[in-house]
Amino acid sequence: MADCIIVENSGGGVTITLNRPDQLNAFNEAQHLAFRQALEVARDDEGIRAILITGAGRGFCAGQDLGDRDPSKMDGPPDLGETIENFYNPLIRLIRSIPKPVICAVNGVAAGAGANIALACDIVLAAKSAKFIQAFCRLGLVADSGGSWILPRLVGEARARALIMSGAPVLAEQAQQWGMIWRAVDDDQMMNEAKELLQHFSSAPTFGLGLMKQALNASSDNSLDQQLDLERDLQRRAGRSADYAEGVAAFLQKRKPEYSGRE
Repeated sequence: MADCIIVENSGGGVTITLNRPDQLNAFNEAQHLAFRQALEVARDDEGIRAILITGAGRGFCAGQDLGDRDPSKMDGPPDLGETIENFYNPLIRLIRSIPKPVICAVNGVAAGAGANIALACDIVLAAKSAKFIQAFCRLGLVADSGGSWILPRLVGEARARALIMSGAPVLAEQAQQWGMIWRAVDDDQMMNEAKELLQHFSSAPTFGLGLMKQALNASSDNSLDQQLDLERDLQRRAGRSADYAEGVAAFLQKRKPEYSGRE
């Protein structure tokens, strides 16, 4: 694994840390490839039940490393659509589709694509000093990495339009109040709380949580009838799982369940 990513396994969980702190963990091609590989390994490893994403140093992620996309150093204008197609879109689709809880611990500024990568995760904690910035407008660009889809669904269209078009920063406590993230946490407690969440989900019935994630992802575009049918189909699979059998047995036997996270 490249040095721009740190991967730490702990029991049934894995922590993936973006590790270009001198560049506020902005993405270059090497970090894109290493990060995606780490997520794919975690997705495919049955021993990994939950994933935690964070950043090294004083920031979570400043989005794209602009030094890699500087028009003055190129023969012509860059094809940013190609960058999105090859790197950011696959990354957001991967995060949303991993059938395991994905936690994000935002330890500092999350700007541009960095903000939207964080918001694509299932549960987002942020240090109270952290802030989220839709920085695209400051460069004459369009919000990408799912920002124009995710943000209106989290904070409403009026706030999303203003944030995307103005680039105004949102501090962590305001983000919590608006429903953009789950919790704002004191800086010195943020990683401890994130690790506790990782540990919790590492022993949870994660097969069912993966199905729940699938239902939540579909709910924005489904009609009520479609969602009811999807819930029925997913519940059928959940009810046949080893985790459900273990959960019922533990409840009836008045003991702590030992989930496998498998169907």
